[in-house]
Amino acid sequence: MKLNWVRLLACVVGTNIVGNIGSLATFSQITTWYATLEKPWFNPPNWLFGPAWTLLFTLMGISLYLILSHAGKREMKTAVLVFSIQMVLNVLWSFIFFGWHQLGIAFAEIVILWVAILVTIINFSRISKVAAWILVPYLGWVTFASLLNFAVWQLSR
Repeated sequence: MKLNWVRLLACVVGTNIVGNIGSLATFSQITTWYATLEKPWFNPPNWLFGPAWTLLFTLMGISLYLILSHAGKREMKTAVLVFSIQMVLNVLWSFIFFGWHQLGIAFAEIVILWVAILVTIINFSRISKVAAWILVPYLGWVTFASLLNFAVWQLSR
């Protein structure tokens, strides 16, 4: 497989742009509303979220590139559709949690996001094992974020 730098860059930049749409709901809320919430002992420092998500969106872009590089595969359309759905769910979570302050609904939505990521990994694995494995840290982070979301929700009740 020949490396197509333009396609790779488009995938990485594109996933980061889409991912950063969610940050529109987050930026002003981190130091205001979110700072007032009681958080569990395992809540990471706020500065960690930006670099973590940038790395994860970059990995998602690389993974997507690998899938798109297998243009002859029938499964690609389904895999890209599932990937797109999980991206929308990812962005939506930020608006539900930070924008609308709906912690319980955000928890339900992040569980759906987790399932969508798993389905994406399964679909990607049918095309490229490497593309699937690249998404595992994302699933791990969303697992952690789910626990954090649940804990903050319970502490706020």
